[in-house]
Amino acid sequence: MTQHASVSTISQSSLYLPYRDGHLHLRQLLPASPDFSKTPILMLHGAMSNGRVFYSQSGRGLGCFLARAGFIVYVLDTAGRGLSLPKITRDFTLGQGEVIREQLPLVQQFILDLHQQTCQVTNAVAPSKVHWCAHSWGGVLMASSLARYPQLQQSVRSLLTFGSKRTIRVKSFKKWLMVDLFWNRLAPGLAIGQGYLAADKLRLGMDNESRASLNQSIDWVRGEWRDHDDGFDYAKAAKTAQWPAAWFIAGQNDTVLGHPEDVADMVHECGFEQVKLTLLSKANGFKHDYGHGDMLTHLDATADHFLQILDWYLAFDLCVLRD
Repeated sequence: MTQHASVSTISQSSLYLPYRDGHLHLRQLLPASPDFSKTPILMLHGAMSNGRVFYSQSGRGLGCFLARAGFIVYVLDTAGRGLSLPKITRDFTLGQGEVIREQLPLVQQFILDLHQQTCQVTNAVAPSKVHWCAHSWGGVLMASSLARYPQLQQSVRSLLTFGSKRTIRVKSFKKWLMVDLFWNRLAPGLAIGQGYLAADKLRLGMDNESRASLNQSIDWVRGEWRDHDDGFDYAKAAKTAQWPAAWFIAGQNDTVLGHPEDVADMVHECGFEQVKLTLLSKANGFKHDYGHGDMLTHLDATADHFLQILDWYLAFDLCVLRD
């Protein structure tokens, strides 16, 4: 574990979980007085990204915001991204299936075990569940893992997503340019030449994308919600899943990567029983018509929808007290 300096009454640590021939990086954000009996929050980034979309060393981001409010937050870098090693190179073969089947269940158990051990020392009651939170494609991976594993359905308290969609049906010139032309046609060609999609060097995103993840996400956006490695039918499993309470957030200015109509399609496809869908727009009383990235990074977010998100998480604790 590598300790970092405390920033704005929170402390940040890097936890490393052995995984295959390397490790997964999990950023732990602790409040000034951490309560390990409180339900923690796990955050997952999207494609061409890493965990830094949720936190920064200077204390910005939703993860840091919630940690300052008293929550213990964990932010995952999936294999090859962020501070997880080995980095994505030509020889990197892992795709989104390993995130769904291996990495999310592994990290979930690690967090629950860590809180169990810490609470034993203080004779506190350890949490039995974790809140899940994701940006963009990370929401699809989290929903897939939940649909597949009943044990995760029992140990995930809630699912909160930002700009998450499984399919892109909206039609526009911008969508044709970004998705049909670049992501579906040019990106696979670039990945064949490089061995992976060098999104950071091309200034397309925060991090690189493996060929497997790229090709698998292209297939899912176009068609069936089925595992590429073993054929597991996520769409079928979603229909009988015991979903946790869910909140899908879309941005009015998110016109391609998380179009509100596509986000609504995913909500319908999953078949949640307890779900709400929020559009971040000036017409709905928010400060801005937010886009795909700035719904998490805009300087005004902390005084805008982040406050509603904090209320959402606090309400779960109030439910426990009432019960």
